[in-house]
Amino acid sequence: MSVALTKGGNVSLGRQAPGLRVVRVGLGWTAGAGYDLDASALLCGADGKVASDQHFVFFNNLQSPDGSVRHQGGSGGGSDREQIEVRLAEVSAGVEKIVFAVAIYDAAQRRQSFGQVRGAHIRVLDPDGGAEVARYDIVSDGGSETAMVFGELYRHGADWKFRAVGQGYAAGLAGIATDFGVDVLQPAPAAAPVAPPVPVKPPVAPVAAPVPTVPTAAVPAVPTTQPGSFPVTCFFDPSHGAGTTAVYWSPQWGVPRQIEACVACAQRVQTNVPPFYTPAQAGYPQPVQQPVQQGQPQLPGQQAQGGRRFGTGALIGAGAAGLVGGALLNEAFDDDPQVVVNNYYEDDGFF
Repeated sequence: MSVALTKGGNVSLGRQAPGLRVVRVGLGWTAGAGYDLDASALLCGADGKVASDQHFVFFNNLQSPDGSVRHQGGSGGGSDREQIEVRLAEVSAGVEKIVFAVAIYDAAQRRQSFGQVRGAHIRVLDPDGGAEVARYDIVSDGGSETAMVFGELYRHGADWKFRAVGQGYAAGLAGIATDFGVDVLQPAPAAAPVAPPVPVKPPVAPVAAPVPTVPTAAVPAVPTTQPGSFPVTCFFDPSHGAGTTAVYWSPQWGVPRQIEACVACAQRVQTNVPPFYTPAQAGYPQPVQQPVQQGQPQLPGQQAQGGRRFGTGALIGAGAAGLVGGALLNEAFDDDPQVVVNNYYEDDGFF
């Protein structure tokens, strides 16, 4: 019998399907005409990052180096649009988890997002007979995300467990790849040859759309998955306009990194306690934002923090906002919070 999970829920494959050595992860969705979505898998070590770019399995790299993870495409999957097979017994010992993501191809140029995607799901299947072991139906909130982590398989001692994630990214597949350590293509000088480490899918009749004119000096360099990409917009919401300020941001999943945001979002990040973008989710520890230290290496294509200077008035305003925010947090923490327990968790004390 299949286990239905909600966001953050997890299930032991060893308990649910004893002796299971191979699984197929099915990913499905419903989208309108002109939408092109692609599923991928990232094999991550204990540090939460891939060991190499070849550990990123997608349409241009259909198999992991050890052959344990194989992209099956969309054939024979029923309600699944794409399937990825995982041979659990053959996964390299250094791989601690396998993350499954779906991204909208060329989303920014086509003005597309997961707000128009319906019926998204991820499920774990026993390939012998096709029995469904676990399933997570993703509830869309109509946001502006252009990529999303649907779920993940992870080691728990000698066992494997599956967790429902449902975490969106406004920066698309490049944002997911950067968080998990994949080397994303950087803009190159005109005279330099372009050799992308991550191959680019051939364009499929892109829909022409006007791009807002932004002064060149105000647009920082930004990682992209293909050459000649448009100027970067605010990381948190593209409708805010250009991302003109570099800030150090701690995502709820993944590793802290530097991103570009509009002035308003950047000030919010610098004056509030992380996470800045969404309420805390059950089953995941919340990372603590660390200040960027002098000499700390920058992410590829990112602008060094400190390029924008603020006057005395801005600093006083930020301090006052911090005092008011602290008072509100102190008052909120005086009450006993009501915790909604996920409908299904293993009771082994470890997610």
